[in-house]
Amino acid sequence: MIAFVHRLLSASAFSLLSASAVLFTCCRHDEPVIPVEEEHIGDTLIVVPPTDSASIRQPVIVGFYLLNEGNMGSNKSTLDYYDYTTATYRRNIYGEANPDVPKELGDVGNDLKIYGNRLYAVINCSNKVEVLDARTCKRIGQVNIPNCRYITFDGKYAYVTSYAGPVSLDASHAQIGYVARFDTATLQIDSTCLVGYQPDELAVANGKLYVANSGGYMVPDYDSTVSVIDLKTFMQTKRITVAKNLWRVRTDAQGQLWVSSRGDYYGTPAKLYCIDPATDQVTDSISIAVSAMDIAGDSLYACATAWDYINYEDVVTYSIINTRTHKVVSTNFITDGTETQIQKPYCVKVHPLTRDIYVSDAKNYVNPGMLHCYAPNGTHKWAVQTGDIPSQIAFVTK
Repeated sequence: MIAFVHRLLSASAFSLLSASAVLFTCCRHDEPVIPVEEEHIGDTLIVVPPTDSASIRQPVIVGFYLLNEGNMGSNKSTLDYYDYTTATYRRNIYGEANPDVPKELGDVGNDLKIYGNRLYAVINCSNKVEVLDARTCKRIGQVNIPNCRYITFDGKYAYVTSYAGPVSLDASHAQIGYVARFDTATLQIDSTCLVGYQPDELAVANGKLYVANSGGYMVPDYDSTVSVIDLKTFMQTKRITVAKNLWRVRTDAQGQLWVSSRGDYYGTPAKLYCIDPATDQVTDSISIAVSAMDIAGDSLYACATAWDYINYEDVVTYSIINTRTHKVVSTNFITDGTETQIQKPYCVKVHPLTRDIYVSDAKNYVNPGMLHCYAPNGTHKWAVQTGDIPSQIAFVTK
């Protein structure tokens, strides 16, 4: 699968290189910048994808960004970067790259994607999508969208879900959500499309946009539908009834959609559902909870911290599902017992070539979290401290 390893140099894990970047105040009107910290971990590793006469070589992955949510109201969302060429992890890089931005990245980093040569960070309570140069992390601009949640792309457009109204658990104030469409060249919103209540993740399949409506502000009367939007007309054509409190959406290599339901935390359990975009029908359900998921090849990796009000406890799981057979092939992809080091798994991401597995730990949701790296066989390789509530990873290609 892998042609060859371009560079592989041994290095001692967790040797601290430096704590760089002093506090800047002159450009921020006396608001201190969170200092950049740098740490050397693991081994340098650049994998060159295979190539032959029938295919074009894929881009080389040179690193990844990690978005930390930060606590709501604290304005502490931060951005980290791991460089595969030097095995260096750098924390809090946004402020150093953008010293003239007064309030840094903002309040609650909710989603992170790379599209083309730009990095898009959805900052929920700051009501904006930050658009950055994916190579330098320098700010290009922002798109203002109230209570924005998640982002995806198709052609020249970006699509962002919005809860529309302010953050509120008062169901009487909940509003119908929408998807905002903006041009990635001009960063101008040209249209919006109403969907269900409190829409979360979204994905493109079969010429349509699928949006998971959570109804998270409507407790206990959650939404249970996936909105289907025709991309040509940008109009909602139908809603597919799936289950309560929907959240994550992914497409697999077969074109199927995988949608997670949180359930109601009482008698209705969390589950994972499969939808066929050709018929817009739910074709299967799997009795696992999903807080985060990622698909690599025919394997869907899922981790969950599912709260159970009946037993008043968190149920933590790490699963792998074969997307072709819909069978659970592993109930714990961490094989060496080191899952005990993780308090609250929050994000899972799989390197598409090496198949290394990255799992973030939000810990107590207040203090800095951790990022753990596992080999494809589930054995622990290294760990590093992150910002508060590490939530999203985006790989950078050369």
